Amino acid sequence: MSAESAVIILTFNSAAVIGRTVAAALKVSPRIICVDSGSSDGTPEILRRLGCEVHSRAFLHYADQRNWAIRTLGDQFAWQLHLDSDEVLDDEAIASLRAALEDPREYAGFLLHRRTYFLGRELRLGGASNWHLRLFRSGWARCEDRLYDQHFICTGATRRLSGWMHDLNAGSLTEWTARHNRWSDLEARELLRVADSTEMLPSRLGREPRMRRRAYKRLYYRAPPFVRAWAYFLFRYVGQLGFLDGAAGFQYAFFQALWFRMLVDAKVYEARSAPEPGHSPSADAASRSAR
Repeated sequence: MSAESAVIILTFNSAAVIGRTVAAALKVSPRIICVDSGSSDGTPEILRRLGCEVHSRAFLHYADQRNWAIRTLGDQFAWQLHLDSDEVLDDEAIASLRAALEDPREYAGFLLHRRTYFLGRELRLGGASNWHLRLFRSGWARCEDRLYDQHFICTGATRRLSGWMHDLNAGSLTEWTARHNRWSDLEARELLRVADSTEMLPSRLGREPRMRRRAYKRLYYRAPPFVRAWAYFLFRYVGQLGFLDGAAGFQYAFFQALWFRMLVDAKVYEARSAPEPGHSPSADAASRSAR
């Protein structure tokens, strides 16, 4: 098993959490390969001390980085497990991953359940937990061509595994909002662009949790801008019982819906309202005054 699989981790200024992530990943495979995006906090040095193979590559966006790692680093192994630097596997997830690698049967990919943390607090409700395909046969999967909210697409049969992948979201609220501000730019660009790739996760109601979530997201974007962010907040905080997670549950629902999603809508509105190149707003004003 160990000679046929590798864990690939993307890192950037991950010194505070990467030790826990690597320690858990080593229980799945001794081959840990990290792609670092120019960390300045000593992350590469920590990784090398932990016995990881480290590659440095500038970060364009998540799909670009993942697909480069899949193609350049992962294809030398039969199986690839992909993690972010702050995603820590629990014992049950480790056991289920090892079992899947030892006896994958007809499956080409496996999904892990990810649990979100916010400001150090584990969130159990409010829609904070979701499924992600992370373990797959080389040559059978790649990251979909999206600027934000990307998933891996597998061309073979998939199955869910037990256990949790804990997304610790290490860092302060300042860092969280800075990341989400950048991601709101990408999500706005994604909504404005005309996708020219067929390599997208299908949007479909059914048993597959990622496709079902994508279908819900498509319905969300059919609702009126700005109003939908309020509806999203109420759905997550009240309908999905986010209020039972206390202060962290409220803050997470607020920042996800009434800050991040509202910001996406505002940036899309700004882009669509901008004058066309070569068009002068002052000319419009002069034209109106001449009438």
